[in-house]
Amino acid sequence: MEHIRILIIEDDLSLAMELKAYLMKWGYQISGIRDFSNVWGECMEIRPDLVLMDIHLPFYDGFYWCAKIRECSKVPMIFISSSNSDQDKIMAIAQGGDDFIEKPFNLSLLKAKILAILRRTYQYKVTQKQFIQEKIYYDVSGGCIYHNQQKIELTKSENTIVQMLLEQQGNIVSRNALMDELWNTDEFISDNTLTVLISRLRNKFKKYTGDEIIYTKKGQGYYIK
Repeated sequence: MEHIRILIIEDDLSLAMELKAYLMKWGYQISGIRDFSNVWGECMEIRPDLVLMDIHLPFYDGFYWCAKIRECSKVPMIFISSSNSDQDKIMAIAQGGDDFIEKPFNLSLLKAKILAILRRTYQYKVTQKQFIQEKIYYDVSGGCIYHNQQKIELTKSENTIVQMLLEQQGNIVSRNALMDELWNTDEFISDNTLTVLISRLRNKFKKYTGDEIIYTKKGQGYYIK
């Protein structure tokens, strides 16, 4: 995802910064709007792959800018708004929006919506088997690991960790990113708990495969090659 550019059009600076920090953990390139009187111009300059658009903005609302952008771009757009009225949702779609999410929202839900739209728009392929090594693969639909066709069961927390590491396979995932994601799935995770989970996962993989699967980058986080 390191080449995917997301433009956040949100005048609530604290929310914009929260979204930026969260999405950057997943490897997205994030830009924001500097001049809300020139949203169209900045969007054309940045040329994002996806836009997060607030409805209530200075100068002109998100519906106006969505229609303006649609005059020359098919970039996928998710509206984010504190409004939950059906009329606003209808207007968002009518002006060219692809999805709508209400504030406050779960960051994991937003991430899922972003990934779904990117896959749909840019035809990303979703595989049910993600290979880690030649004879070791992760079953996406079942949430478990197979080694030589032997099933390795994962707990809910272990599955979340493995998913995150494989989504960024070859790249380092920070401890903070892992803890944030586990918190977003209603798991109570402390720093020590995460250490125990990683250790337990490593031992489980070692027992079944005899190989090291999860690696540590000291002071940075974890990764799967």
